[in-house]
Amino acid sequence: MSKPSIVILGAGYGGIVAALGLQKRLNYNEADITLVNKNDYHYITTELHQPAAGTMHHDQARVGIKELIDEKKIKFVKDTVVAIDREQQKVTLQNGELHYDYLVVGLGSEPETFGIEGLREHAFSINSINSVRIIRQHIEYQFAKFAAEPERTDYLTIVVGGAGFTGIEFVGELADRMPELCAEYDVDPKLVRIINVEAAPTVLPGFDPALVNYAMDVLGGKGVEFKIGTPIKRCTPEGVVIEVDGEEEEIKAATVVWTGGVRGNSIVEKSGFETMRGRIKVDPYLRAPGHENIFIVGDCALIINEENNRPYPPTAQIAIQHGENVAANLAALIRGGSMTPFKPHIRGTVASLGRNDAIGIVGGRKVYGHAASWLKKLIDMRYLYLIGGLSLVLKKGRF
Repeated sequence: MSKPSIVILGAGYGGIVAALGLQKRLNYNEADITLVNKNDYHYITTELHQPAAGTMHHDQARVGIKELIDEKKIKFVKDTVVAIDREQQKVTLQNGELHYDYLVVGLGSEPETFGIEGLREHAFSINSINSVRIIRQHIEYQFAKFAAEPERTDYLTIVVGGAGFTGIEFVGELADRMPELCAEYDVDPKLVRIINVEAAPTVLPGFDPALVNYAMDVLGGKGVEFKIGTPIKRCTPEGVVIEVDGEEEEIKAATVVWTGGVRGNSIVEKSGFETMRGRIKVDPYLRAPGHENIFIVGDCALIINEENNRPYPPTAQIAIQHGENVAANLAALIRGGSMTPFKPHIRGTVASLGRNDAIGIVGGRKVYGHAASWLKKLIDMRYLYLIGGLSLVLKKGRF
C-alpha cells in the first residue's frame, strides 16, 4: 500500500506549524509530506513593521525553512504556486506540478485596496521581507534627497493608510526611528510628518476605548498626526487625496504605506473555490466545502465567530492554531482515527507602540506601557520556541 501524499502550500504561520506538527506526529514511513514556498525562509509577519521602519534588521524577522524541518520527513520545494486543480488533485507550480491525496492551503494574503484608485500603483505595503526592505530604503533615500532640495518637505512626509494593528505598530516604530534618521541625514526633526489616516471613527477599531486613548496619547506625544474618520479617496505619485467634511484635501507625501486591510491569496479564487474576499468559509475541521481532503489555514480560511456572527480576524494567533489543528487531524486520518473540530482560543491581544511601549488585553486584563511591551516580546519568543526551540529563541528573540 502506497503512502498518502500530503502537500502543504505556503510556509506562513499556518503552513509551517502544520508541517512541523506532522513532522512531530508521523513516522518516516506513514506519509510523503511536501512543503512548497516561494522563498526558502519563513518570515514572522507580526514583526515586519520593525524592519520596514528600520528599527530592526530584516534578517531577524525570518528563519530558513531547512533550519526548522527534518528533511528525512519533509521534502521542501522552493517554487511559486500557479493553480490548484481540485478534480485532478494536483498543484501547478511555475517549475512543475505536484499530486496530492491531502492538500493544506496556507498561501497567505494580499493587500485589500477596497478599490481606492492608485493604491496598487503608488503605495507600499508591509507584506514580505522584500517589501519591508524597499520601504526602509525608500524612506532613507527621501531623507538623503532632502539635503539637495530643502524646499521639498514632502520628502519628509510619510502617510500610513489604516490604523489597525499593523498601521499603529508601524507608526510607533517610525516615530522611534526619526531622531536617529534625522541625525544621520542632518534633517530638522520639526520638518518630519508621520500621518496616520483611518476611515473608521477610531484607531484600532473594535479595541478597548481606554487602550485606544492611551495609544493615541503615546503616539501623539511622539509626533504622529492622526486623521480619523477620514477616507483616502485616491493615491497619486505626489501623495494622497483625503476627504474632510465632504471636501477633498491633498497631502503631499513622498512615502505612502498602505496597511488598511488584507484579503486571501488570489490563487485560491482563481482555482475555483467559493470565496469571500479571497477567503474560503471552511467547515468545522477547516476543510473547503465539498472537499474532505483539502484543508485551509491562515489568511485563506474564513471562520465565523458565533458570538457576534462576524469573521474572526486573520491573526497570527489563529493561524498558528489552524496549523496545530490540521496537523493533528491529518495524523488522525492517516492512522484511522477521528478528527477534532477547530475551536479558536483567543489568549489575548497586544499591540506595540514603539520600542518600549504597548497596549493589550490578556486574560481579560488591560495592560499598558513597559509591561505590555515585554509581554509582546514574550509572545513573539513563545512562537520562536514553538517552531524552533530554545536555540531559535536565543538566535532571533528580542531581549
